[in-house]
Formats: sequence, structure tokens, C-alpha cells
Amino acid sequence: MERRDKLKIIHDMLVAMQDKGGKIKPTHLLYKSNLSHSKMQLYLEELFGKGLVKEEHKDTNKFYVITQEGIKFLENYRKIKEFTDSFGF
Repeated sequence: MERRDKLKIIHDMLVAMQDKGGKIKPTHLLYKSNLSHSKMQLYLEELFGKGLVKEEHKDTNKFYVITQEGIKFLENYRKIKEFTDSFGF
């Protein structure tokens, strides 16, 4: 199995949120991102810091929500991936 780099992991986390309608429960993100809890927390801290994700609370539930910046990141990631793929990278 191929190891994912940091950019791919961040991409996978944001896509998991987007696929769940823009917000996801922590346990669902944990399973979808295929990371340990501690690794997921490290990546989340970075995503919060860069404004790509925010945390919301509803009743007793916690959710991670992709922001407009996060959506923009995914759009740019896809463009770059298409571009590099067209050159066989």
C-alpha cells in the first residue's frame, strides 16, 4: 500500500467532510481519514490554523465543518492534480 503524503491526507480529510454535506462527526472523520486519533488531531490543528476547517457544536454533538477556504483548497488541489496527471507525474 502506498504511503500518503501530508497534502493527500489533508485532501482526504476535506473530501470526507465535503462528502458528508460539509460537516462530519469526529468518529466518522477518524474512520474516513484512516488515521490514528493523535495523528488526526495534529492534522486538524493545522486545518483550524489555516482556516480550512472549523469546529461546531450542536446539543452534545461536535462536528468538523469545511469552510469556504477549505472548499477553495479542494478546487485548487483538483486543478493541480489534473495538470500534473496530464504530464504523467
